Amino acid sequence: MIYWQLFLVFAYSNLIGFGGGPAIIPIIHHDVVEKYEWMSDQHFSESLALGNALPGPIATKMAAYVGYEQAGIIGATVAVIGAIGPTMLMMFLLVSIIMKYKHHTRVQRLTAFVLPAVTILMLQLTWQFFSSSYEGIGLFWTIGFCMASYVMMEIWKVQPMIVIVLALLAGGFLFA
Repeated sequence: MIYWQLFLVFAYSNLIGFGGGPAIIPIIHHDVVEKYEWMSDQHFSESLALGNALPGPIATKMAAYVGYEQAGIIGATVAVIGAIGPTMLMMFLLVSIIMKYKHHTRVQRLTAFVLPAVTILMLQLTWQFFSSSYEGIGLFWTIGFCMASYVMMEIWKVQPMIVIVLALLAGGFLFA
């Protein structure tokens, strides 16, 4: 029964939680802390903080952690499948439909009309990241790191992962 519950918690939260981690975490919190009482609020908060320190989508990391805590490796596997499986299947279906009809004018218009919405989402995310950085390290360092990152990635063609690691190292040395 625990495997089915783990699968449902993470499948449900990822299917209805539009907006990524910030939208999904409250749903996961409700099920994990309040409904099933698998964790205390404190334990959930600590695991969320740990998950945010690691790369990758937070919902998948939370699924792995909660699943492992409740039912070991199999529980973690089931929870992660619940977190990514339904969305992955829907993406395969959507991509196959779009690829089948990609030369139709309506499908081309459909994808063209989605781009402005995606642009706004990316701008919102950029503003949130900029604001968080500004609050954490100030305007001078935020602009400096933005400019340095831009130069490295766009002019010098340094891989983004290397830029991220360098920023982590610089932050560790400058702000330790």
